[in-house]
Amino acid sequence: MRALIVDDEAPARAKLRRLLAAEPDVAIVGEAANGLEAIDLIRHLRPEVVFLDVQMPLLDGFGVVAAVGVEAMPCVVFVTAYDEHALRAFEVQALDYLLKPFAPERLRTIVVRLRRELARGTPPDVASRLATLLQGTGGQGYLQRILVHRDGRAVLVPVQQIDRLEAARNDVHLHARGDTYVVRGTLAELAERLDPALFMRINRSTIVRLDAIRELQPWFHGDYRVILQDGTALMWSRRYRAKSRGAFEIGRESDR
Repeated sequence: MRALIVDDEAPARAKLRRLLAAEPDVAIVGEAANGLEAIDLIRHLRPEVVFLDVQMPLLDGFGVVAAVGVEAMPCVVFVTAYDEHALRAFEVQALDYLLKPFAPERLRTIVVRLRRELARGTPPDVASRLATLLQGTGGQGYLQRILVHRDGRAVLVPVQQIDRLEAARNDVHLHARGDTYVVRGTLAELAERLDPALFMRINRSTIVRLDAIRELQPWFHGDYRVILQDGTALMWSRRYRAKSRGAFEIGRESDR
């Protein structure tokens, strides 16, 4: 059983490492001290199970799951100091968790269950259970931050700082506070994970954050020019206006 330990506290990682080392069929393939390291190790080491701390600075355990994607996540054992009331979310979704401070017997019980699940294959509804859990953790299933790589380092860009997203062949360009970041993927994929109360697709190649809009100008054939706070001019096509009904209402100019 290939296991990855993720916790921002060194003593907590040491305890898990010591207890898991006593299990003859568990191989610890790596440790991460924060959410960003966890994302990278999950993608490159492909562990079978991740012991994932929920409460970490910068990017918490739920953020790790959202960034990796529920379909790509291995089995997850959440490690948390949440109270018993908050733990019902894990229990309802039949997801394993360790409540800090946990006893060795509790960990052994979870390892036995993991052996059984891995032996018969990961249950097909694990991804849906993780997705449902995310919807109840304050993120509503939408991206709160987007992980990008720039100049050999990883950067977390809060979605509230993004003015617009533009398709560029197999990439998407994020424009945020005067900087431009490149993300692999398609605009359609990102559109599905952005909160429609905050973002709107205005044409085939552009998504804008609603609060970044300064002005809308009527144009030809039912189109609108969209002027952002930084002066960028974009086109809101009639086709996408029809799809965005309800985002806000455009009233008529008063005659007075």
